[in-house]
Amino acid sequence: MTRPRGLSARVTLTLSYVGLVLVAGALILTVVWLFLLRYVPDEPLFTGTGFAPSQRDLLRAFAGPAGAVMVALLFLGAVGGWFLAGRMLAPLDALTEATRRADAGDLSTRVRMAGRQDEFRELADSFDGMLQRIESHVGEQRRFAANASHELRTPLAITRTLLDVARSDPDRDVDDLLSRLAAVNERGVELVEGLLLLARADRGGFPQASVDLSLLAEDAAETLLPLAEARGVELVVRGDEAAAFGSSSLLGQVALNLLQNALIHGDATEPVTVTTHRDGGAAILIVENGGDRLDPAVVSTLAEPFQRGAARIRRSDHERNGLGLAIVTAIVGAHGGELTLAARSAGGLRATVRLPAHGS
Repeated sequence: MTRPRGLSARVTLTLSYVGLVLVAGALILTVVWLFLLRYVPDEPLFTGTGFAPSQRDLLRAFAGPAGAVMVALLFLGAVGGWFLAGRMLAPLDALTEATRRADAGDLSTRVRMAGRQDEFRELADSFDGMLQRIESHVGEQRRFAANASHELRTPLAITRTLLDVARSDPDRDVDDLLSRLAAVNERGVELVEGLLLLARADRGGFPQASVDLSLLAEDAAETLLPLAEARGVELVVRGDEAAAFGSSSLLGQVALNLLQNALIHGDATEPVTVTTHRDGGAAILIVENGGDRLDPAVVSTLAEPFQRGAARIRRSDHERNGLGLAIVTAIVGAHGGELTLAARSAGGLRATVRLPAHGS
């Protein structure tokens, strides 16, 4: 935005200091006049003890020195005001410089203002915190865009390869080709749907009502029962009523994604358990699965987009697109809740969703 050039803050403050000195000097002279000189006679007096000056005599004697003192005060006010204004505005100069660097694309810049806490340092600390959050968010968005581009390119490249092979081999089984193309297409559709769901959760604005997490958990378990049977994993659903306030379809996707993740990455020798309960003002959904012991550093990254278990490249036919836990995080956050992932001491993962309870 282009603005007309005005006086700098330093010049404005300096003129304010000079004006303050001028007003203070004028007030002092006024007080002298009102409470001293006005009581002096207009004509000189000659008494037996000597000569008493008149009001005019005192004014002539006082005007010159008073004027010189006022000029000196104004000069000292200008110099001192310029210096003090510079000292006071130095933190703003540092903030302005940091803002310009950030605007030029250097989000790693920080003010890191030294000194004791005051209004300027509080502003600088808030600015540094804001830049840190923006840098982190931009980094996540860049990684997300790169991963999404890679994921979207993969099914297209596979499709092109299959079609090239089919062209070079006219005798290729058409049914087998169509089956493979359908599978690749389904994977691409799932990825796009996952991205759309993630965007929808981030935007908010969805219809909300009272939702019982225990019913959503039962529906998710019933939907994924064939997958559990195919993998030989026992599904255990138990818990009490836990009513939250939000979107039934989105929170149902939370339960479905968590349960699917547990079935895919869990150990077939241990059951996958889903429990719900109410804890004070929160509705709780917990999904646990067995498996190998997980590194906490790895667990902290599982909710990032396109992360799949211990390794990003690992994929089975039952896995979707690496967006499951990222979608859960976005949906839970949009509902004012929190997703916590923790490695179990015996191995495996515990996912805990905490949402504001309905009616709390």
